[in-house]
Amino acid sequence: MYFGKVLTAMVTPFDGEGNLDLDRTTELVNYLLDNGTDGLVVAGTTGESPTLSHAEKLSLFKHVVEVVDKRVPVIAGTGSNNTEASIKLTKEAEAVGIDAALLVTPYYNKPSQQGLIQHFNEVANQTTLPIMLYNIPGRSVVRIQPETVIELAQTSNIVSIKDSTGDLDAISSIIESTPDDFSLYSGDDSLTLPILSIGGEGIVSVASHVIGQQLQEMVTAYEQGNVKEAANMHRKLQPIMKGMFIAPSPTPVKAALKAKGLDVGNVRLPLIDLSSEEQKQLFEILSWI
Repeated sequence: MYFGKVLTAMVTPFDGEGNLDLDRTTELVNYLLDNGTDGLVVAGTTGESPTLSHAEKLSLFKHVVEVVDKRVPVIAGTGSNNTEASIKLTKEAEAVGIDAALLVTPYYNKPSQQGLIQHFNEVANQTTLPIMLYNIPGRSVVRIQPETVIELAQTSNIVSIKDSTGDLDAISSIIESTPDDFSLYSGDDSLTLPILSIGGEGIVSVASHVIGQQLQEMVTAYEQGNVKEAANMHRKLQPIMKGMFIAPSPTPVKAALKAKGLDVGNVRLPLIDLSSEEQKQLFEILSWI
């Protein structure tokens, strides 16, 4: 399923006391939509989902849906390592008008591949929302194997995957063996162009908070057959893509937004703000934009 080319894994704005800040959220949403974002992923890892309460997630979903007002798709991070809780949040997200649900690989439990199939299908069968799987073994430990993705793609509303494995061979297998309307999005900014080149749909991006327009230009150049131009742009953007991960995400991107004049607050513990040395490194990188 097509959700756009450049989707932003949106940070969650907090106020000075660390509370959810919906006014700053409105400002951030409009900024992103004006700067290259085709769709929003809300309350994913970049949105600090582990530290958001259930009520905060629902409040955030409802508010973003209202602000977006159908201008772009809004995808809600509703997955967890608790199947029943994932079902409940997905149903509630659907009720407030979310366009699709992002289901991360269950973390910590270390389920088998058959357990993953049953988990994802159980959630998918309880909603009419389109489902985007999220394969990120670096955070969840367990990896969704290509054969498992291919089987899950036969479920009518499991329509996409955000892949953060960095495994181009596995990604190629998934693209080759899933239905034509099943989409694969890179979960790593630095692999956007390589994944496009083997049939991926686009990027679920962190760096698009600060280089959204440039990412759009790169994708457009590639799609128009200007491969060398796209490759040149990709190499120039690479330091910024990497710079968004000089510390645990989303700490660097929140600092980058503040440097650009869009204060979305700090991160919540157990994440901490950038050190002075990390700030210096980040600002040097941002000066290249």
